[in-house]
Amino acid sequence: MAKVKKPRGVARLKPDTCIACGARCESACPVDAVTMDDNESPIINEEKCIGCVKCVKVCPADAIFMYFTEEEQKILAELEKAGAEPEVEELSDEDKAIAEMLRQYNGVWVFVEQTEGEVAEVSWELLGEGRKLADKLKTELCAVVIGEGVEGLCKESFIYGADKVYTIDEPVFKYYRTQAYHEAMCGLVEKYKPEIILMGATGMGRDLAGAVATEVATGLTADCTGLDIDDKGNLMQTRPAFGGNIMATIMCDKHRPQMSTVRPHVMDMPERQEGKSGELIRETSSVKEEDIFSKVLEIIKDKGHSNEEDIAGAEIIVSGGRGMMNSDNFKILQELADAIGGTVGASRSAVDAGWKPHSRQVGQTGKTVRPKLYIACGISGAIQHLVGMQDSDVVIAINRDKEAPIFEVATYGIVGDLFEIVPALTKILVQMKSEKARTA
Repeated sequence: MAKVKKPRGVARLKPDTCIACGARCESACPVDAVTMDDNESPIINEEKCIGCVKCVKVCPADAIFMYFTEEEQKILAELEKAGAEPEVEELSDEDKAIAEMLRQYNGVWVFVEQTEGEVAEVSWELLGEGRKLADKLKTELCAVVIGEGVEGLCKESFIYGADKVYTIDEPVFKYYRTQAYHEAMCGLVEKYKPEIILMGATGMGRDLAGAVATEVATGLTADCTGLDIDDKGNLMQTRPAFGGNIMATIMCDKHRPQMSTVRPHVMDMPERQEGKSGELIRETSSVKEEDIFSKVLEIIKDKGHSNEEDIAGAEIIVSGGRGMMNSDNFKILQELADAIGGTVGASRSAVDAGWKPHSRQVGQTGKTVRPKLYIACGISGAIQHLVGMQDSDVVIAINRDKEAPIFEVATYGIVGDLFEIVPALTKILVQMKSEKARTA
């Protein structure tokens, strides 16, 4: 009796499940049966599909499945009933080499950014996020501290959750210079082979991350707003894409380390664990001062805006958008902000119109904020803006359009004319403060 061949089926897409991860299914298909439409969703040519299941395996959202006809399902049922051995797909030599390479890398690293001994807070935020990733991977969380006289920062790294700290403490690293830090970081990566490297999306972090990723020939996802681990142990890196119109999840499953930069205030600050310690590994570098082309002659701190509060760290923000109509109308937002002890922000459209400086912009191309209270006035709520403020504790939206997307993330929504509502709200708050002061 002839042996019945096991059906392989064809790949199909589940409706409304694709997350636009970056065309991983298209790149995995060996017969070009998958193409992408204008929305970055796959179109599967079933006539070309050979049922290799590679697109199914690489999909992080389980959006692709194998479809079998009724006849094929009957054959599968008969084979299962007869106790047929399941077919095992033989790995190609390339896949075997990749699997072997991936096994050599482990550990989650966070680069601790510091300038003259002062740490960028995003480094501690990333240690908190790195802890979650390391726990899911069942691996260790490590901090990397480079500079001069940074012993104290190593101890702080343990307090914020690091299990291990790699440090290079030498005079040549007193000031940040791309060449010096790049060579030091690449040396550590080559020696210890981390699985994941996280850096802040700051001027320094973006500069260093790009240089390191290029040198070690791996992928880098910038300005991530979310990080997670899939069921295959790969880092899922979510960021705004296509001008901020969609959120894309990007993977780097065939290269290591996996590198991401994350903006300040996107992740929660972890709790300090006073008294916590760990393993401190002191390394030396071959970098010599005479080999560095750039020299730091003087550090000049910007005092031009010393009287301006950085909105990224503000606890109360009153923001205006296109609905403010012009720059003069921002005065009513300033009055409201003064009444409640807040600061004034703006959407991209307001900044592009010249009504507020870029330093006040909230959103994808501006600042990411996490205030206790965020009041959005005349802001429609485009996704570019939402990714910059959606983690605020309380959001109050004031807009004429009841269908405005901002109301979807608002804790409280007021539909009406902001030029009537904002002054009225300010008047009430001022009266309440005056009454409280008289009572006191």
